[in-house]
Amino acid sequence: MHATLPLLKETDFPLVYRDRLTTLQVNLGYRCNQSCLHCHVNAGPQRPEQMDRESVELVLQVLQQLKLTTLDLTGGAPELNPHFRYLVEAATSMGVNVIDRCNLTILQEPGQEDLADFLADHGVEISASLPCYLPENVDAQRGKGVYQDSLAGLHQLNARGYGDAGSKLVLNLVYNPAGPSLPPSQTLLEQDYRKRLGKLDIVFNRLFTITNMPIKRFGSTLISKGLFREYMQTLRSAHQEGNLEGVMCRSLVSVDWRGYLYDCDFNQMLDMPLPLSGSRRPHLKALLNNDLEGQAIAIADHCYGCTAGQGSSCGGALEA
Repeated sequence: MHATLPLLKETDFPLVYRDRLTTLQVNLGYRCNQSCLHCHVNAGPQRPEQMDRESVELVLQVLQQLKLTTLDLTGGAPELNPHFRYLVEAATSMGVNVIDRCNLTILQEPGQEDLADFLADHGVEISASLPCYLPENVDAQRGKGVYQDSLAGLHQLNARGYGDAGSKLVLNLVYNPAGPSLPPSQTLLEQDYRKRLGKLDIVFNRLFTITNMPIKRFGSTLISKGLFREYMQTLRSAHQEGNLEGVMCRSLVSVDWRGYLYDCDFNQMLDMPLPLSGSRRPHLKALLNNDLEGQAIAIADHCYGCTAGQGSSCGGALEA
């Protein structure tokens, strides 16, 4: 796999500083039941990395002591971590809003037959990957049969109240382009998704459009095809200064499976630790004794992926 950080280090991206911390985004491990082309984590079925119980307990301590409002669980497939359900139960009992970044097909995996019930029972907010409403596009990007399994997962969630207008169970879908291009208008694409999926009796709350980052598996593919510099130029030329106010790294800290801290999930994959005075690689424990507000964020050229066009974050477009 081609390394992308050497091509991203030299940057003229504007300096960004932290606001008040509200969200802990925790990567529970790189094991996944899929190996998607666009995956910036390079996750897959053979990845052994998993967060242990000790680190999970520390996550809960940080949530409680800092009175954070949101726990955003990601992976890989976060549900495959053996401590996933314990963490969800403990966090939701504190009143923390838990987001599960679900690939939908995990709901069809052996041993996960009751997962939809578990998520609904604990009021977990779901951000579900569905990169297109057309089966050929989904299967080309994520693997044969993924589209049908994803629809089956959506029907399971809808049957439990997810996505219903009168329900508190939130189901958001996530779109990302199939190749090296910016996402289309989130507002217009959401209308298309509602129309197409509505014909299949599927409902959801919001659609989030996310720009593909030129790192890990996707970045390596761009290099192999000779498209890396062209894609970077696309991102840089579409930069919108106004999006800097809404980038997710201002209110979020990313935690890897070992408990180390980063400004965002993308910096985590590039091994760019959160810059904290006196610590070369700060750990979760550092959050118990440090106020991050006002501190500078580690940047590189990939940051243009968050500010290009309508902007991009874990919560979709920054300018709808």
